[in-house]
Amino acid sequence: MLPAWNSRIRAYPPGKPVEEVERELGHSAVKLASNENPLGPSPKAVEAVQKSLEGISYYPDGQGYYLRQKLAEIHGLEMNQIILGAGSTDLIELAAKTLLEDGDGGITAESAFYIYRLAIEEMGGTLTQVPLREQTFDLPAIAHAVTPRTRIIYLANPNNPTGTMFTADEMDRFLAALSPRVLVVLDEAYCDYVGRSDYSHSVDYARRGLNVLVLRTFSKVYGLAGLRIGYGMGHAELIEALNRIRSPFNANSVAQTAALAALDDREHVAKSVESNAREMKFLTQELTLLGIHYTPSVGNFLLIDTGRDCEADFMRLLHEGVIVRPMKLYGFPTGLRVTVGARGQNEAFLEALRRIAAAPARVGK
Repeated sequence: MLPAWNSRIRAYPPGKPVEEVERELGHSAVKLASNENPLGPSPKAVEAVQKSLEGISYYPDGQGYYLRQKLAEIHGLEMNQIILGAGSTDLIELAAKTLLEDGDGGITAESAFYIYRLAIEEMGGTLTQVPLREQTFDLPAIAHAVTPRTRIIYLANPNNPTGTMFTADEMDRFLAALSPRVLVVLDEAYCDYVGRSDYSHSVDYARRGLNVLVLRTFSKVYGLAGLRIGYGMGHAELIEALNRIRSPFNANSVAQTAALAALDDREHVAKSVESNAREMKFLTQELTLLGIHYTPSVGNFLLIDTGRDCEADFMRLLHEGVIVRPMKLYGFPTGLRVTVGARGQNEAFLEALRRIAAAPARVGK
């Protein structure tokens, strides 16, 4: 017999693979569904991967010594304050596995990355979801929702799927009002794209020993999504607790090698950020001309509102050879999340959007 909570869980629906769409359509397609870097990975990372393939018959360094050493140097931390994961999603689930017992509480926002909810429910935790305020995390309301059984809070900055952010000052006030027994998992997957001066100083929390686990990933600006590599930063006691139940060899050797090389290519990161800023401006200008509402974003994606059933528009765009993400699961029945791609990809999306614009409007139930 399965536990009762298992039947209540809805599995995370990944984006539709471009290869599958191309097989179905019989021609090429554009994927703007998973917030990947349209420029791909650093050439240095690709070269490092190719050289590393000779060693794949051996198990990886289970502690990720050299990558953790490099990250510690970059962030001004000790190595025992850094943990590696198979992408940040691995660490999201590991935090819940470490902290939660049956009946313990976990909090996140109603319209946030779905894995936060899954991580809490997978451990039999009591899930509390707080509505967004102005399309971002309502930190005062989340603090108010904390109970004596609350053990973990998941925050995203910027938030996926809205692309909005809260400021460093807002986060400081939130932590000051929070019991230190509650772990805050602060997911900053899209931090490299944020150009605002009032953005996070999250690494300071790790340096000061606050009960915060800061998550970063190599899947976005570094273009290594297929290798599944990310990391977390926190106080040494927290990292030690996570390591006690971390799956052995959760960061594979090829991914570690690629991440090390990617960290050395700041020029590629800068090029990726510049391309995103330029194409974000292009997309938002064109959407405005089309009369399509969107939520201003500091990430590498946009939440748009077509005013029509998002699942139907997703299928219409799919038949046009453009893959986006419908947002009904996240509480936006007329919303689509669109990755900011390269110019040709963005033009293909806009052309497809114009072609389906004449379809009758219908909001799904």
